[in-house]
Amino acid sequence: MSSNVSRRVMLRGTAAAAAGVALLATGAQAVGNTGHATTEDHTGHGGHGGHGTGPAAFDEVYKGRRIVGKPVTSGEHAAHGGFAVTIDGKELHVMRNGDGTWISVINHYQVFPEPLSLTRAAVDKLRGASLVPIQM
Repeated sequence: MSSNVSRRVMLRGTAAAAAGVALLATGAQAVGNTGHATTEDHTGHGGHGGHGTGPAAFDEVYKGRRIVGKPVTSGEHAAHGGFAVTIDGKELHVMRNGDGTWISVINHYQVFPEPLSLTRAAVDKLRGASLVPIQM
């Protein structure tokens, strides 16, 4: 019977250690590169503008496709830190998640740290097919 107690104690210790590692990882992620604890992205106010500059604009040719991304400066999405992305002049709908990561209609279940890597992944996923804009 003492071996059952030892197993229980070991399982509790393992579970506690795993929970501790998970908490440390979450805390380290919240501190981020600035050394200041925060639950918001660096643009401040959860992506609604603020003191930061937001994601960097880009304009490049990637695998033969022209990809452009820039902050939205007017309209409905400008007040919420919106970002406009196009592939060969056609809009790729992108969205910033609450944790600061990005998703698109092409890679909806895969998150990216910034719009540039998201757009490159969308080009890879399209495999040469044309982007068809969403009709809302």
